[in-house]
Amino acid sequence: MNEAHHISTEPNLDAVFAALADPTRRAILSRLVDGQASVNEIAEPFEMSQPAISKHLKVLERAGLVERDVEEQRRPARLKADNMAAAVDWLEEFKQFWEVSFNQLDDVLTQMKLSQKKDTE
Repeated sequence: MNEAHHISTEPNLDAVFAALADPTRRAILSRLVDGQASVNEIAEPFEMSQPAISKHLKVLERAGLVERDVEEQRRPARLKADNMAAAVDWLEEFKQFWEVSFNQLDDVLTQMKLSQKKDTE
């Protein structure tokens, strides 16, 4: 029962990584690092329609990476970093694995070089 509760409170990492897989959505997130922006402001540098940008924003919203406010007729989007931080935390678990693996590889390569030096002497 505790496991089910744990799962329900976790961000949907599948949605986060799926949202981050698209270069347009990553560019939108990069733009929002500078502060909130309207759909028109976000769409400016892209060669795509405002509705297409809105679709990308909806994917980012569902992933919990973007929030949109209602300010009169504007609906500015802003970066919401909580779920991205959860994705980074998940990836961080693998960082130690890769560091250990690379250190082991370095040790093997160093031993091979030492062995080759001895063979040539």
